[in-house]
Amino acid sequence: DAAARCIKDDKDSEKGKGLGKIWQFLDRFTERRWALGAVGVALALALGGFVVSLQLQIGDLDPGAPELRRESRYNRDNAFITGNYSLSSDQFAVLIKTPKEGCLKYETLVEADRLGWALRQLPGVQTTVSLADAVRQITAGTSEGSPKWLTISRNQDILNYGGQQASTNNPDLFSADCSLMPVIAYLSDHKAETLERVVRVADQFAKEHSTPERQFLLAAGSAGIEAATNIVVREANHRMLLYVYLAVIVLCFVTFRNWRAVLVAVLPLALTSILCEALMVALGMGVKVATLPVIALGVGIGVDYALYLLSVQLAQQRAGASLAEAYQHALRFTGKVVALVGVTLAAGVVCWAWSPIKFQADMGILLTFMFTLNMVGALVLIPALSHFLLRKVARA
Repeated sequence: DAAARCIKDDKDSEKGKGLGKIWQFLDRFTERRWALGAVGVALALALGGFVVSLQLQIGDLDPGAPELRRESRYNRDNAFITGNYSLSSDQFAVLIKTPKEGCLKYETLVEADRLGWALRQLPGVQTTVSLADAVRQITAGTSEGSPKWLTISRNQDILNYGGQQASTNNPDLFSADCSLMPVIAYLSDHKAETLERVVRVADQFAKEHSTPERQFLLAAGSAGIEAATNIVVREANHRMLLYVYLAVIVLCFVTFRNWRAVLVAVLPLALTSILCEALMVALGMGVKVATLPVIALGVGIGVDYALYLLSVQLAQQRAGASLAEAYQHALRFTGKVVALVGVTLAAGVVCWAWSPIKFQADMGILLTFMFTLNMVGALVLIPALSHFLLRKVARA
């Protein structure tokens, strides 16, 4: 039965029936007019996608848990707590390193207080807490709560007493040997723009105020770790894509032994990568550890389609067939495989778009887009680009 269906499909393809109509339509892209149109549309999409992709941000773009929808119970509770209380679970800590017993020095406490003040001026910072605040409050408390003493005293004995009391009341504000103390900023959210502002101010303060006796080190806390992760992701994002494309280019060249064929295989993948980043902007997604591999996945999946089609097409051209004949043969031989793989992959993830988990829904839309565009790009752009780059291939 399978063999009979295969023979019937081949006859239908030759007569222009069934799938043959689709193959004949795709074969038109080997003609100059259709090839120019396809390449022109691809260039326009690439240019527009590149302009939009410039707005792509690194990190989370929504408050709360961005993996969940904004109306989820957790995000609604988190928004209420953040909006009504001055503390949050998003903590950004700058560590001040000193010699032993150095964290209670007057100069160190003043610098910690100045850093806290600088951070509190930023949008998204609710409040800051440090040993300087604790010592100030303890000093005023031992003087009948007088606001005149709500300050950092220059008297070292007073500072030592404040530190002794703070070690009982707030032991998390400095280390046991008083050589390390954090300045903790409580943030209203951990969105990319909020973290960038805090990192920029804290880093600038550290550069201007660090001395051999007192170093400001970034960063700790949940928000601090996420900010550090965003910096690493920003550096790795395009470098990772570069390595992936280099590997694909090398393997394609080893397979085809023709640099023009490599361009024909890789250019549709580049279009998909650009439009993928533009779609992430439209969906409100940022590049982070969870989304970074997805962009590279499109390259790895898409190059399969090019290998299926180009390997047959080049073999036919080297045997003496024209470009149109070679591509028509490639479509009849592997076209159904390319279409089936693309549709199957897309159908497997498109249902994620209705998931109550926002991250899964976004991934479903993104993966469906990539799988479908890779398939369409291969079937349309490979013959169009071949018209300009592979019209004549040396016979084997």
